[in-house]
Amino acid sequence: MLRRVWKPVAATVVIGTPAYYYYKTHYSAPQTFDLQVKVKGATGKTEMSTRSFPLLPLKDLEARIQQNATSETNTRPDGITWKYTTANLASNNPIEDAHSNHIIGRDESDPSAPGDYLFFAVMDGHGGFETSRLLSRILIQAVVLELSTLIADPKSSPQSGLLGRVKSLLWLAPSNAVRASLDADPTRVSIAIENAFTKLDDELLRAPLRILANNMAPEDHKNKVIPDLSQHPLALTTMLPAVSGSCALMAIFDTAHRDLYVACVGDSRAVAGVWEPSSDGKGQWRIEVLSEDQTGRNPSELARIRSEHPKDEEDFVIREGRVLGGLEPSRAFGDARYKWPRAVQEVLNEAFMVGNQKPLRQPPTAFKTPPYVVARPAVTHRKMSLSAVSGPESSEKTKRFLVLATDGLWDELSNEEVVSLVAGHLSGLKGTIPKSELPNLVPTVSGSQGVSGKNKRGGKKDGLWAFTDDNLSAHLIRNAFGGGDEQTLRRWLSIPTPHSRRYRDDVTVTVVCWEDGNEAQANISTEKIKAKL
Repeated sequence: MLRRVWKPVAATVVIGTPAYYYYKTHYSAPQTFDLQVKVKGATGKTEMSTRSFPLLPLKDLEARIQQNATSETNTRPDGITWKYTTANLASNNPIEDAHSNHIIGRDESDPSAPGDYLFFAVMDGHGGFETSRLLSRILIQAVVLELSTLIADPKSSPQSGLLGRVKSLLWLAPSNAVRASLDADPTRVSIAIENAFTKLDDELLRAPLRILANNMAPEDHKNKVIPDLSQHPLALTTMLPAVSGSCALMAIFDTAHRDLYVACVGDSRAVAGVWEPSSDGKGQWRIEVLSEDQTGRNPSELARIRSEHPKDEEDFVIREGRVLGGLEPSRAFGDARYKWPRAVQEVLNEAFMVGNQKPLRQPPTAFKTPPYVVARPAVTHRKMSLSAVSGPESSEKTKRFLVLATDGLWDELSNEEVVSLVAGHLSGLKGTIPKSELPNLVPTVSGSQGVSGKNKRGGKKDGLWAFTDDNLSAHLIRNAFGGGDEQTLRRWLSIPTPHSRRYRDDVTVTVVCWEDGNEAQANISTEKIKAKL
């Protein structure tokens, strides 16, 4: 995770420092900037050195922000219009973030129809991209298959293949109405989601062990000889997703039952905005935080981790907000270095990694009673209306949105800033706007707060927001790194890899907007969205 060590030097642009002011007012060579970076000195030790880097053209950096930006709009048969965007910006090369989304439409014969299951997920990798990329391909599948166990009918005719099992979940005959009610039970659904995450992580960790067991001859067992399996076709394919790691954040919309589930592993964050009319006709946007940052700085996570280990480890399981002083997220997929017993790490390292010249790092010094990191998600359930009061959902037409983002965004922007930026975009703001003016143009009020587990930097209060991107996700990324302040934006994004990793993280943002109260439009679109699983 991001280790911010921003240290200003003369003529270095650092937000809120005299050096930044000097640069903005006195620079004479705007095509370069100075930056402190880590280099190897003459003795071979790492030291800090001031280097000059080119300031890249704004048009090139804007192209980078837009490079992977996508946008889709779907009006579903139940009358709900969905708009969702995704964009990312790399700091690592290659980027360690990933994302995925799928929509599964209910068949007309389904007693719960019309309605959909919509899945949106962002993954924040660390120690490599292998875990996050694998999750982008299989995590949603794992959740769908686990949900199918809630309502599978053993008397029904078997259906082959994944899509058939998905259909058995979604397209039930009326005679299965009692079973169908199980997927309307938030407690059962939350447990199914939790089981899907934990079972998948267990598979990641067990895969190398199965390959080792299947390739050990009887004499190897007898003589306790570890075979060299470094050239096995699945050696790195199974080991790398287990030893690298990834956070995962998933939102699941069940429109038939009007339920929203958010499952969080790690320190990515989900924040929603809900438009609320007011008696004076002005209205305001309510901020709903739907996840908690899972790091050692979160008091509940600190208490949980301490409770899972012996008393004599209480002072060591979390040091400086990090697991055993190393890993920042306290929950993650992979990260076998914090999960496999020490002996297992040694055996798998010798079998798979040494021959590939990729030896595993030693476990942390205080490593005694693994696992120290888990992939069990915290699952939050809300009704899709995100109503501020309990009771039946209002059918009043209103706008809502949900932002799912890896921690690279939340390192730079607050919950309130993100909601204000999205809400302002939806209201039609254009051009550049002073930061001090946005609260007056887009009033907000706090709903559920969540818990921040990040060691936040102080944000720059003055400056300009930019409302120039059509894509909402790209819009947030631009404003995270300078917004309407062109020189700041250029400098942030001109820092080359690998030096950029000390100043900004990979960022992936998905924004999902949905609007209720369109029942009159129901069935205007009969096109089915096929499952992409």
